[in-house]
Amino acid sequence: MTGIFIMPHPVQSGGPYQSLWRYFALEKPAHLLMRNLSSLGLATALALAGCTSTKPATVASTAPAATATQTYPKGVGLDMADLDRTVNPCDDFYQFSGGNWLRSNPVPSYASRWGPRNLLGNRIQDQLRKILEDAAANRTAAPGSNAQKVGDFYAAAMDTVAIDRAGLAPLQPELNRVANIRSLANLRTELVHFQEVGTGAFFNLGVDVDEKNTTQYAVQLSQGGLTLPNREFYVKTDARTEKVKAAYRAYMQQVFELLGAAPVAAQLDAATVERIETRLAKASRTPVELRDPQANYNKLTVAAAQQRYPALDPKGLLAGLRLSRASEVIIGQPAFFDEVNAVLKTEHLPDLKVYLRWHLLRSVASALPAPYADAAFRYSQALSGAKQQTPRWKRIQAATDNYLGEAFGQLYVDQAFPPAAKAKALEMVNNIKASMAEHIQTNTWMSAPTKAEALKKLAALRVKIGYPDVWKDYSALPISRESYLKNLLAARLWESRREAAHLGQPIDRNEWGMTPPTINAYYNPPMNEIVFPAGYLQPPFFDPQADDAINYGAIGGVMGHEMTHGFDDQGRQYDAAGNLRDWWTPQDAAEFTKRAAVVGRQYNAFSPLDSVHVNGQLTMGENLADFAGLTVVYGALEKQLQQRYGNGPHPLYDGFTPEQRFFLSWAQLRRSNIRPEALRQQIATDPHSPDQYRTLGPLMNMPQFQQAFGCQEGSKMVRKAADRAVIW
Repeated sequence: MTGIFIMPHPVQSGGPYQSLWRYFALEKPAHLLMRNLSSLGLATALALAGCTSTKPATVASTAPAATATQTYPKGVGLDMADLDRTVNPCDDFYQFSGGNWLRSNPVPSYASRWGPRNLLGNRIQDQLRKILEDAAANRTAAPGSNAQKVGDFYAAAMDTVAIDRAGLAPLQPELNRVANIRSLANLRTELVHFQEVGTGAFFNLGVDVDEKNTTQYAVQLSQGGLTLPNREFYVKTDARTEKVKAAYRAYMQQVFELLGAAPVAAQLDAATVERIETRLAKASRTPVELRDPQANYNKLTVAAAQQRYPALDPKGLLAGLRLSRASEVIIGQPAFFDEVNAVLKTEHLPDLKVYLRWHLLRSVASALPAPYADAAFRYSQALSGAKQQTPRWKRIQAATDNYLGEAFGQLYVDQAFPPAAKAKALEMVNNIKASMAEHIQTNTWMSAPTKAEALKKLAALRVKIGYPDVWKDYSALPISRESYLKNLLAARLWESRREAAHLGQPIDRNEWGMTPPTINAYYNPPMNEIVFPAGYLQPPFFDPQADDAINYGAIGGVMGHEMTHGFDDQGRQYDAAGNLRDWWTPQDAAEFTKRAAVVGRQYNAFSPLDSVHVNGQLTMGENLADFAGLTVVYGALEKQLQQRYGNGPHPLYDGFTPEQRFFLSWAQLRRSNIRPEALRQQIATDPHSPDQYRTLGPLMNMPQFQQAFGCQEGSKMVRKAADRAVIW
């Protein structure tokens, strides 16, 4: 899930990247004719179906006349069997480009959604599994080496017999910390520890780049402390939400019973946690409100924070976290911390201990005996709709990647990402960057001063491809085969202290927020950088053997998406140095907002489920990046084709022009099946629109798509000129 990192938020409870920036992704009569044209080239099929345009006609005039037996060179990167040629591409391009694939690839029982990313994920997971199993089998690795740590971490996590036999013994020291709390002062001391080992209780705290002074690091605090995905799940009362809350209550009660509480006591403990979390939730900002970087940047001196939040004791908290040299802190959501302060003052100490105990247990459920992990899965089923657990080796592979990703990511890179692939990917980024510069320069609604700032920001954009230039040093992290739980807690503590050590140091621009095998990418506004891990630069997203149209439509679309995040409704608020600063003239800002609002209205109208609509405000940044990115990348492809073929004919592969293959590549990599439960959760929590609308939304506004497929005005894939969204 490509995205823009905007505000500190834990990737997972207790994960090593606790302050990682996150993003902050029909029928016409003609169909009956097209059903019998599957063996024809698309240009001919469209002409017979009544869809014509000058572009396909021009291409067709330079190629042999199509017949029922005509063949074309087979291309790399698209599977023609996946197309549903009974669907008119000008009516529903999502179904046309992949309808047969969607019917043939239902969601597996252990998954909540299924698409090309999952298939690539399986392939990468198989590679990583061999790396991990080889490391686990190697008992002669040098003590303290990456090989020893990766092997021991994986071996301990896969030893379910030892985990079940140990029971809660490895966690007992942590449970004792909660049990021994006798006063609010004791509780604050333990809050320091639980922040370091990532239980997610109450709030999130970390050290990251200061958004308004990107030459230095700052301590940053943001809302958190919830089990349900966000505040809406605590305040809404519809049937779907109540079903999720029932699973949430059952999950807590089951865990407290496993801990030894009688059913009635366990039910009371669960109610206590829900009451405290509901207080925190009601004081939390909505997902849409969290998208405003200015509103979520509130710098206070430590003295002022101490005065405003005395029960929390920020000064003592920072001292305990080895951050006492900080003179200022950035509070993401001040009113939320008012409520944290009130909760600490007004809730009875035994109830606060119940809350802490719960978040400790839920944060390490994967490392506890099977009944705890099973209870966590039953709760997740209510959110995702998955029918069975993902195989354990896949879960542990993901955990190893999360905690030791760069240690064994180096081995993955050696196998899967040769230097030539990195060079080709970098060439594509540079071409797309040049296209973006041209779009800025030729923009008709942006003034010269704003254009100059935009070009300056684009020129300063840093690009990271494949893997870090400087790898993380894990030498101070102790890992053994004794206990998976102990390894997990040690890794969290190590990462927390490694991050804290950044305060007062120069900005480390070599750091990555994702590991090399990750199938994702991101734009980081304060660093003004785009990052593409090696895992994403694999077929079908990137294939050095494929023609330009395929790569530009696939990974090129991702590159353009991430690049233009720097100019979406959030990213545009950061300047060339990454500082949160308004560099737009008032007139240009107003024009941008007016144009972006058109996109918001379009997506608000999309409804994949009964009574459920896409939230155009929550998904605004990702939608804008799709719109702008695809337009910019299409321009880069046209330049590339001009360089290769001049004014001569472009080759047809599988009967498609390069322009058609570009759009097919974009669409085929976004096809996915998703369970209704997961789709509802995505719409409520995810800044990315559902895949079908990520496919259709931009294309419906692009004259280039209309021309490539000969779509007539009035077609469902063509918006009227007056309703069309145009950003760049």
